[in-house]
Amino acid sequence: MNTNVDKYFVDGCGRCSFYETPQCKVRHWSRELVELRRIVLDCGLTEESKWGVPCYTYGGKNVAIVSAFKEFSCISFFKGSLLEDTEGILVRQGENSQAARLLKFTMVKDIIALESSIRAYIFEAIEVEKEGLEVKFEKNPEPVPEEFEQAMQNNRELKEAFEALTPGRQRGYIIHFSQPKQAKTRESRIEKCIPKILEGKGFHDR
Repeated sequence: MNTNVDKYFVDGCGRCSFYETPQCKVRHWSRELVELRRIVLDCGLTEESKWGVPCYTYGGKNVAIVSAFKEFSCISFFKGSLLEDTEGILVRQGENSQAARLLKFTMVKDIIALESSIRAYIFEAIEVEKEGLEVKFEKNPEPVPEEFEQAMQNNRELKEAFEALTPGRQRGYIIHFSQPKQAKTRESRIEKCIPKILEGKGFHDR
């Protein structure tokens, strides 16, 4: 994983085999990412490297990330759901995302055209941190699959370990377990994840 911000914009995040190759998604969106970086830094945020990508903070609090996906470049606001989004341009990071919101871009000219709006959103995100606002997460808004309910009933240690996880990690597992349509596949996923749950790890943790 790349921990050097400057190298990120040149070589990529280092989290896949395309690192430092022409196929790297960071290299594909390099011009767009450089523009987004310029705007964020102009707004006075501190630049750090977290999770292999450029993270921008205010007073030690995470405000936004500039990163590349296969289909687009973006600036992601950690507490984007608290922004007013008066222009209706923010999108959810994922179908089940409660906090993060993105501004997606595929062309430099679109970033330049929206620069004043991007800045306004960044300054609003900074105000959110200044005021100490927090996103109110719904705890397990998705129903727990009956196969997992049964597994926890049969394994008290598993139940206690799962309940000790953060709401976000609990959600991650519930979403993962609920996706398959067949009960047999759901049961298989649950079995594979039990050791990680008992270790106190989230689904995406290594």
